[in-house]
Amino acid sequence: MSKRYFIVFWVFLPLILSAQNTPKQFTVKFIDQPIKIDAVLDESVWEIAESAHKFQQYFPSDSILAEQQTDIKMLYSATTLYIGIKVNTEGDDYVIPSLQRDFRAGGNDNISLLFDTFNDGTNAFLFGMNPYGVRREALISNGGTTLSGFTTSWDVKWRGESKIYDGYYVCEMAIPLTSFKFKQGETKWRFNSYRFDMQTNETSTWAEIPQNQFVFNLAFMGDMVFEKPLGRSRTPLAIIPYVNGISLKDFENDESTNDFSFGADAKVAIGNGMNLDITVNPDFSNVEVDNFFTNLTRFEVNLPERRQFFIDNVDLFGTFGNERDSNPFFSRRIGIADDINDDTIENGIIGGIRLSGKLNEDWRLGLLNIQTEEDVPNEIPSNNNTVFALQKKMFSRSNLSFIFVNRQTFKDYDFLDQTDRYNRVVGLDYNLASSDNTWVGKFFFHKSFARDIGDDDSAGGVDLRYNSRNVNFGVRGNFVGEDYRADLGFVRRKDIVAARPFVEYTFWPKKGKINSHGFRFSPNAIWRPNLDYQNTDYTIFWRWGAQFKTQEEISARMFNRFTFLTDPFDPTGTDGAIELPADQGYYYTSYEVEFQSDRRKVFSYSLEPGYGDFFNGNRFSFEGNMSLRLQPKVFLSLDVVYDNINLPDPFPSADIWLVSPRINVTFSKSIFWSNLVQYSNQRDNLGFNSRLQWRFAPLSDLFIVYNDNYFVNSFMPRSRSINLKFTYWLNI
Repeated sequence: MSKRYFIVFWVFLPLILSAQNTPKQFTVKFIDQPIKIDAVLDESVWEIAESAHKFQQYFPSDSILAEQQTDIKMLYSATTLYIGIKVNTEGDDYVIPSLQRDFRAGGNDNISLLFDTFNDGTNAFLFGMNPYGVRREALISNGGTTLSGFTTSWDVKWRGESKIYDGYYVCEMAIPLTSFKFKQGETKWRFNSYRFDMQTNETSTWAEIPQNQFVFNLAFMGDMVFEKPLGRSRTPLAIIPYVNGISLKDFENDESTNDFSFGADAKVAIGNGMNLDITVNPDFSNVEVDNFFTNLTRFEVNLPERRQFFIDNVDLFGTFGNERDSNPFFSRRIGIADDINDDTIENGIIGGIRLSGKLNEDWRLGLLNIQTEEDVPNEIPSNNNTVFALQKKMFSRSNLSFIFVNRQTFKDYDFLDQTDRYNRVVGLDYNLASSDNTWVGKFFFHKSFARDIGDDDSAGGVDLRYNSRNVNFGVRGNFVGEDYRADLGFVRRKDIVAARPFVEYTFWPKKGKINSHGFRFSPNAIWRPNLDYQNTDYTIFWRWGAQFKTQEEISARMFNRFTFLTDPFDPTGTDGAIELPADQGYYYTSYEVEFQSDRRKVFSYSLEPGYGDFFNGNRFSFEGNMSLRLQPKVFLSLDVVYDNINLPDPFPSADIWLVSPRINVTFSKSIFWSNLVQYSNQRDNLGFNSRLQWRFAPLSDLFIVYNDNYFVNSFMPRSRSINLKFTYWLNI
């Protein structure tokens, strides 16, 4: 190379690298005419539309263009975003497990679109379709860095149709701009799309995403540029009334109830970025039943929120602190309470409001206030529950967040101790996310307040993680004070200092059947400050796992554990059994193997056997799942969890079963019937849940829900109910 060319090369190298790092983009052109949504794309305006194309393969490789390409065109009017998608395929042998809305994308054919409307890399709206025209929508939060930040319970009105052609299928969508939140006058949104193609066993994305990141990660997106600035959103007031009739028989207490209730929700848009949700006498009888679980620990287990009222902007309220040990606000605390027998029962909600969203490009606000009703016979007071959250964007994708939680009763009750009249928590979280998601983490500190509370009333922690293609590691630790109280939160245990670092290394073979495999080492330990920092728990965790190019997965795990019991404990939960004594430590080692078959197949399964020491005895465990797809209308599955616990005399041994068959039938894209049976001898319950849903209009439903519960040993009935619920979404 001559000296002249050498100098030119180095002069232009920064420009070359800059061009390579420039995000993809396309222009969304403005139109003043409506488009018929029929998946034909024969309107002449589609010819002027620019497109998002040249999809990149994400699986099995992330370094080449996709074999089956996708072309996404967009246009918009003053009220609507129109999307036309051509999805190329090698045939028409599509995998479609169900016709029900809000399907999960993995293991079937579909395409999803992500819109980061505030360009913050933190939150996004997702809309998706499959070749049969089944739709889904979801909210992405926390930058798409965790599965918990993917919420499919969110619903919004939009239209979409699909049509299958020879060698491709077409999806056409019309999404009202009022379904999004955005800044008035905005000219650009960040955008990405991902697609699952089961026939060629390929996952692809428009903007390139490395395989060590989730496919919906918001750090990796392109730009959609609007030809004209977006105007002011004019969302109509949405009123969603309901009527519900219930017939209930409680066989344990020999009580019968026949009741009729009604209530309503309202949704009000405040500007382009805020939502005001109002609920009066809400009823959640149509919400899917919780899955049973086997709990062999000494601690409570948290379950996901499914109620629609609490879903929108859920990350603004519910992701503070540490979800494992000390979360100051856990929305499922609202609407349940402990009765005089310390049994958890439903506690009615009188009404509430929820204001949440974006104040501007840098600030988010959340305010929640809900009043619950009193239940004097069960000694449950009426409580006012308030949560205030404020979030400030920092740098490209990080934020600083403040939370205030208040649970308070304003009425004097003879049965209520003065120390339980109120509980408050204030906290500050710094959520870190680098622009390329290499570094993510959290730093937080919370303090609680209650009458006659002790001085050890705070909780805090750090969670700093490094992500790369081969090496991942994390420095994680937290503490929870003995006097820390979060009545509306989830606190697994108090008086702890915990350390949970980890390191893992992933290999990406260029040849062979394995797509990736790697090792993870994760020691964790807990100390008790009020026991002179005694080490009461530790686990040394080792794992090797592999994913095959044919989508099977296999892993092997080893656990070296130590548990020092500070209180007597019976891990079998046997009534009247002799508990393992307190003030004694136990060392035990166990092993697990897991295999997941190819979910593209009509029949798929997973197996997870385990064996090893368990406290002063041993335990054999088995978890398995089988599913059969009679597509697209019938989906059958069976979950089995079995634990055989053998402890030396005089301590109890037990065989613990959890068996859950499920039958889902989708008669059409508007009529769904789900049936779940759950047998748990640990809970002494055999439950039947049958839920028929008819979506007769957009987001308007008729539900028939039948529940039947029996004691396991005697097969005597415990409770039985049937609900008939009607909801209608009305825009005013």
